[in-house]
Amino acid sequence: MLDEPADHAIGSSRGGLTTKTHLVADGHGRGLAVLITPGQAGDSPMLADMLDGVKVPRLDAGAPRTTPDELIGDKAYSAAANRKLLRRRRIKAVIPERADQVTNRKRKGRSGGRAPDFDRDTYKRRNVIERAFNKAKQWRAIATRYDKLALTYRAGFALALVIEWLKLLGDTP
Repeated sequence: MLDEPADHAIGSSRGGLTTKTHLVADGHGRGLAVLITPGQAGDSPMLADMLDGVKVPRLDAGAPRTTPDELIGDKAYSAAANRKLLRRRRIKAVIPERADQVTNRKRKGRSGGRAPDFDRDTYKRRNVIERAFNKAKQWRAIATRYDKLALTYRAGFALALVIEWLKLLGDTP
C-alpha cells in the first residue's frame, strides 16, 4: 500500500486511490464551502469543518452570515454528534435516521428516546446538492482529478463554483 502525503488528499477506497469532495451549497445549488479529503474519510466527521467554512457576506454592513436556517443531509450525516452540533448552532437538521439507529432506538423501548424530527417535504430538495456537484464536474479537471496537491484541486473546484455564482449576475454591472 502506498502512503500518500496529507497535502495530496488521496486515500484508498473500494475503487482504488480516490479523493472525496465535501460541499455546502445554498438552496439554488450555488456552492458556499468546499473541502477535499482522502477517499476513505467519512462524511460525518467533516460536518463541523464544512459549517465553519460557510461565510456569506451581507449586502448591508455587518458580520458575514455563518449559520444557515437548515441543513439537508443524507444518512451519512445522521450521527448524534452532528445533531447535537446543529442544535447548538440553532440549525434545523433535515437528516433521515439510518436503519441501524432506528433499530437500536426501538430495541431500547421507552428509554431509547424519541425519533429525531424529520421533514420529508424539505428532504426532497436534497437533489440540489447533487446537481451542484454535477455542474462542477462538467469541468474535466474536476471530474478527473489531474492535480497532485489537494490545494490546487480545491482551487479548481472553487473556481467552478464561482463561475456558477457569476452566471447568476449575468449582465449586471
